Amino acid sequence: MSKSTYNPTWDLEVIFPGGSGSKEFRTYLVNVQEETRSLKKLIESFQPDTGKVDADKLVSIVEQFEDVRKKMREASAFISCLSAQDVKDKEASLLVGKRSEISAEMNAVKTLLDQKISIINDSTWKELLRNPALKELEFVLNEYREKAKELLPSEQEMLINDLAVDGYHGWSQMYDTIVGNMEVEIDENGEQKSYSVGQASNKMSSPDRSVRKHVFEQLNQAWGSNADLFGQTLNHLAGFRLQKYKHRNWQHVLKEPLAINRMKKETLDAMWEAINKNKHHFVKFLQKKADLLGLEKLSIYDIGAPVSKSVKTSSYTEGANFIVDQFGEFSPKMADFARIAFENRWIEAEDRAGKRPGGFCTSFPQSEQTRIFMTYSGTSSNIATLAHELGHGFHQYVMNDLNGLNQGYAMNVAETASTFAEMIVADASVRNAKNKEEKLALLEDKIQRSVAFFMNIHARFIFEQRFYEERKQGMVSVDRMNELMVEAQKEAYCDSLDEYDPHFWASKLHFHITGVPFYNFPYTFGYLFSLGIYAHAQELGGGFEDDYIALLRDTGRMTVESLAKKHLNVDLTQPEFWENAIQLCVRDVEEFMAL
Repeated sequence: MSKSTYNPTWDLEVIFPGGSGSKEFRTYLVNVQEETRSLKKLIESFQPDTGKVDADKLVSIVEQFEDVRKKMREASAFISCLSAQDVKDKEASLLVGKRSEISAEMNAVKTLLDQKISIINDSTWKELLRNPALKELEFVLNEYREKAKELLPSEQEMLINDLAVDGYHGWSQMYDTIVGNMEVEIDENGEQKSYSVGQASNKMSSPDRSVRKHVFEQLNQAWGSNADLFGQTLNHLAGFRLQKYKHRNWQHVLKEPLAINRMKKETLDAMWEAINKNKHHFVKFLQKKADLLGLEKLSIYDIGAPVSKSVKTSSYTEGANFIVDQFGEFSPKMADFARIAFENRWIEAEDRAGKRPGGFCTSFPQSEQTRIFMTYSGTSSNIATLAHELGHGFHQYVMNDLNGLNQGYAMNVAETASTFAEMIVADASVRNAKNKEEKLALLEDKIQRSVAFFMNIHARFIFEQRFYEERKQGMVSVDRMNELMVEAQKEAYCDSLDEYDPHFWASKLHFHITGVPFYNFPYTFGYLFSLGIYAHAQELGGGFEDDYIALLRDTGRMTVESLAKKHLNVDLTQPEFWENAIQLCVRDVEEFMAL
């Protein structure tokens, strides 16, 4: 059967024609804002503290809330796509500002709704939840109710939301603007060439160490020359967050991220504990890699270096067909979804200047479509990234028919579906290797991910915890941030490298994101949780697809501990589950050493 050829650019026209100048989209945005305002009036007129609560009115509010929120997600996704595909699109950056403004209004509406339902007495609330329309949303509505009890009075929370547009979120947008305008000068065969940060970072996987070293130094110089600006963005963003916590009387900086990820501190601690106990295997791997590259010790810029001199590349279409075939081995429905995404041009993968660095997947819940953004240059790592983002897309795809409020899954379980998809493809690549050298290269690529999740992400987590503790006492200087970053990397990598990256806090977008605080540990959670699911799937053999989809469909309406108990029958607060998942990664290291 002949395979299709796929176009590596996405089609946004089918969603709103006209790009960032779309009149249709402008109208849509105006409507979303108007609907948000009328919803606010409706909620204001709802008076649950007068004794009898009108169940029909509450149902109507919740239904309208779900509808407006879906439209907001649709608009937000479109703006994300516009601003990513061309960092110099001025109209798109204006839309990013508009989105912050409407989001703040939407957040205020949610705060108001949460407050109203939090004052309903418990027996009345139980009675209300018997209503079928509210019953299916029981988990989410209870969550809103409990969280509201820990917030400030709604007027103060709304004020915080409004001030966050130009305060908190403003610092994050400033960071994006500075990064978008940065250029990195790289010497190629005696000629100076100018690259965006994303393009320059892609060169860090060069097989030639002198190239990696040069690119690392040039990148470091670029981040260093802007470090004072990034020091301001990070300090002020963190300061805003800490002030908010102080007024709410929240003692611990992890309180919000843990609540967002619907997980217990015991679960997080059990996970890091299991990782720390097994890091020595990965230190051995890094040492072996240094030997293979003819080095005493690896530097931070050597970690991603290929061990094989010949780096196999695949065209976009070859990569796409490989993914579809491998998904099909595990789940025909996943393969069908991937095919739809490639055929309908839901993916922007072209390797060109002017795109923002990194990759993401975003959902259009009204159109029931997905869009994936990345830069594809043909490496096995690119294929893994593409599979990863398709995993995110599949997660949303199997939830499309659920009530929008039950689709709100947290980042840690979002990373589960994506990492699971990546795992399928990485495993298949190793199995299909044509010779020993290719097998080594692919195994190494797979182990790289374990190193990233267990060491790189751990360094980010350690840095962020310590930075926030110091920020409570006042502004943290750039020099001190560099120190904290290197200390965190030394600890996370068990001091196994000979050179670290002091400006990593500046170069990592995740530290400057305002949507989700502590944008680090959920990745490691998702990686290990998906490994546990993968091991479970291998035990079950064929009958796994429906079980997996059932688990994904529950991710928006359960804590992670309940999810794991119901679908895998395991206790995440104990180290056993994490230990077992890590053993799969240790096996890769052992196979690599043997080869």
